[in-house]
Amino acid sequence: MGYLRLLTAIIAFVSLAGTACATTLRLPEKLVYELSWTGISVGTATQEISDGGDGRRIVSTARSNNWLSTFFPVEDRIESIYDPGNGRFPGQVRQYRLRTREGRRRHDREILFDHLRGVAHYRDRLGSEKLEIPIPSDTIDIYGSFYAIRFLPLEVGKSSYVNILDSKRPRRIEVRVLRRERIRTLLGDVDTIVVQPLVASEGVFEGKGTVQIWLTDDERRIPVLARTKVMVGSVTATLVGGTFEGK
Repeated sequence: MGYLRLLTAIIAFVSLAGTACATTLRLPEKLVYELSWTGISVGTATQEISDGGDGRRIVSTARSNNWLSTFFPVEDRIESIYDPGNGRFPGQVRQYRLRTREGRRRHDREILFDHLRGVAHYRDRLGSEKLEIPIPSDTIDIYGSFYAIRFLPLEVGKSSYVNILDSKRPRRIEVRVLRRERIRTLLGDVDTIVVQPLVASEGVFEGKGTVQIWLTDDERRIPVLARTKVMVGSVTATLVGGTFEGK
């Protein structure tokens, strides 16, 4: 996939062991990122979370900018719906829908989670493929995982292991806490904690498993910067706007 797949490979990391401090995240929240490849702006991506009548909704989008859209338009949207209130943030995933347009390629896929039976029902809405995928009870979708780890204890030199469903593949991923670092951001000069989920991106910018994410080292844990090496150069996601606590 393209931009959105890349962004979530950069920031999709989760640990459901323990209780998340959900009270520190004020909803709704929207984070806007500029995506650049070797210093050249190529598009934007957003992550939004809000509560509504049908549950807790997470929406991820990505779009190529004007110059890239002339020869490779990208317009991606992913939505996940969660049932909150199970003691873990963002809750228990119920439904996931991916709709993407990347160049000439289009995808429309849906996953329904049946946690009581321990399975996920995968459906390709543009084709005929249907699958029933066995999953561990604590499985979360890759986009919701963006939020979970932000409010867990993070100690430099330690790792967490997590269960996600990445498209059709259940995966157990290690998340390493690398170091603390002070960097310049949209919020000014801030102290950050740097984490590394050991997951590789795919598609337009095929990653090499060297993803790093900078979270503000405070109760907000805002992801202000992310970077991964790709086959040629590197791709960076930089926080440039949005609606969130402290801004």
